[in-house]
Amino acid sequence: MSPSNVSSLAKTDVSAFTKSIFQLFKFRVIELLLITSLPAMFLAARGMPSVNAIIGTLFGGSLAAASANAWNSYLDRDIDSIMDRTSQRPLPLGKLSPLTAQITATLVGALSLIVMMAFTNLLATFLTLVAILWYVVLYTFILKRKSSQNIIWGGIAGCMPVLIGWAAVTNSLSWQAWLLFVVVFFWTPAHFWALAIKYKEDYAAASIPMLPVVKSRKYVSVQIIIYAVLTVLSSLLLTYDSEMGIWYLAIALITGFIFISQTISYHFHKIAETEKQKAMNVFHGSITYLTILSLAIVVLTIIR
Repeated sequence: MSPSNVSSLAKTDVSAFTKSIFQLFKFRVIELLLITSLPAMFLAARGMPSVNAIIGTLFGGSLAAASANAWNSYLDRDIDSIMDRTSQRPLPLGKLSPLTAQITATLVGALSLIVMMAFTNLLATFLTLVAILWYVVLYTFILKRKSSQNIIWGGIAGCMPVLIGWAAVTNSLSWQAWLLFVVVFFWTPAHFWALAIKYKEDYAAASIPMLPVVKSRKYVSVQIIIYAVLTVLSSLLLTYDSEMGIWYLAIALITGFIFISQTISYHFHKIAETEKQKAMNVFHGSITYLTILSLAIVVLTIIR
């Protein structure tokens, strides 16, 4: 083999390895977590947060989520190989070894805490560690395979960026921080159960007791509606003493009405062939709802 071929092969191997490492991190999930941390920072600062808070929360938080996701990929590598949705991930395909995933998850997690400590404060750093451990230990290792309530309580890890962002700005936690936490807490089951409906057969094959696997369609759809309503009601409470005014209330009401309407539409949908597509409408709609609500908080906080 010529030197040029060896060099080309080496570059290909490095590129493939790097791509596999990044696939461990599940950046689509990280984007959603960052969306929830932004409104907390802007509300806490009553305007534009400090550069240190922004860098620490966004960069350190991304690294923390990447570490948690990498650990999740390592711990779930057996069931990932069973499920069609996850069978093409690096570990099931053998593109990465389990040891490599462990080392990567550990190093990235440690780096996230270093970044948080350097740019924010001890409270934000501690909450970041709690978020990692909650997702890896409580959700992935304990609840996911044992309880249909896995998303409700395991989903608390996804609510932590709100508290982390607030703490990064104020080095404390106020009632508004916890109210934002509650909004994301109620939003998470409605969001994820809609996705779980589409991949119900996958979860059943892997013996994962997601709610759509162990409960009837009617029960699940009613639960989705309940959590969507609780999400919207919680979001309306942010109008109190938030200085965002009538514009936030209007946006929260309109987007909340659309979100709840989508969940109700799924509940009454009777066509089996398009049921999963209808559920995915709820899933994508929930993301749109949370994104618009978060951006509204950021923009209106700056303006007011």
